[in-house]
Amino acid sequence: MEKNKNFVIITGISGAGKTKASEFLEDIGYFCIDNLPLNLIEKFVEIFKKGISNVNKVAITLDIREKDFDINFPEIIKDINKKGINPFIIFLDANEEILIKRYKETRRKHPLYSEEGLSSSIKIEKDMLKPIKEISDIVIDTTEMKLSDLKSRIVEILKEEKSNLISITIISFGYKYGIPLDSDLMFDVRFLPNPFYMDNLKNTTGLDEEVKNFVLSNDTTKGFLIRFKDLILFLIPQYINEGKSSLIISFGCTGGRHRSVVIAEETKNFLEKNGFRCTIFHRDIRK
Repeated sequence: MEKNKNFVIITGISGAGKTKASEFLEDIGYFCIDNLPLNLIEKFVEIFKKGISNVNKVAITLDIREKDFDINFPEIIKDINKKGINPFIIFLDANEEILIKRYKETRRKHPLYSEEGLSSSIKIEKDMLKPIKEISDIVIDTTEMKLSDLKSRIVEILKEEKSNLISITIISFGYKYGIPLDSDLMFDVRFLPNPFYMDNLKNTTGLDEEVKNFVLSNDTTKGFLIRFKDLILFLIPQYINEGKSSLIISFGCTGGRHRSVVIAEETKNFLEKNGFRCTIFHRDIRK
């Protein structure tokens, strides 16, 4: 039976990166549940098969925190396979040295911690989870991985488009009302021709066709957009490679009603044509 990559189970050694893996899956559109009790998985599978509103991809994180996890997990997988789901299982692992280092840095307590110490707890967990590691579809060793490497590996395994890795918000604003403090990239477009000084355009906005034509037909605007589009298509993959899951791009003009609105809309249309997910917010258009 073909593995269902719309139903992913993340498991593995404590400290190997399961939480981060779940966060990455959430970034690319998975509905994620952390530490769902094993006795509820079959019920959840039934709900998933019937359909959940706006949810077509799920990821469940399961680990040794649950009593008798190592014994019950394989049996649960057999049962849900019989229901026709056949989940895709990702097992995360890392060597003992790096796991000890991570625990010391975070000061977290290992779920199997005993008086024998952290090293002993890690060895016990690795032994307990060997059968689960063997039935997993993919094992990812995170020992030498940066977070961005782990994200790229998960995307590669699940064959997600890179454009789904980042959510882009585009904001237009007026400098007279202050800058958006949460911007990642900010562009001042006050050098473009200002429709405000045209009697027939003063009381319009950048959403009106005549304002759009006025701004976009200018040679300075055309030159700017050519250079800007090349820049933004270069920058976005760099942010993705660094593990960034959201990006806020802001455009400002004097009042936030004309030029910034036109350029923000043009940017949104351009990025969507190139496969990126975008939302847009015209902060000051009605002021």
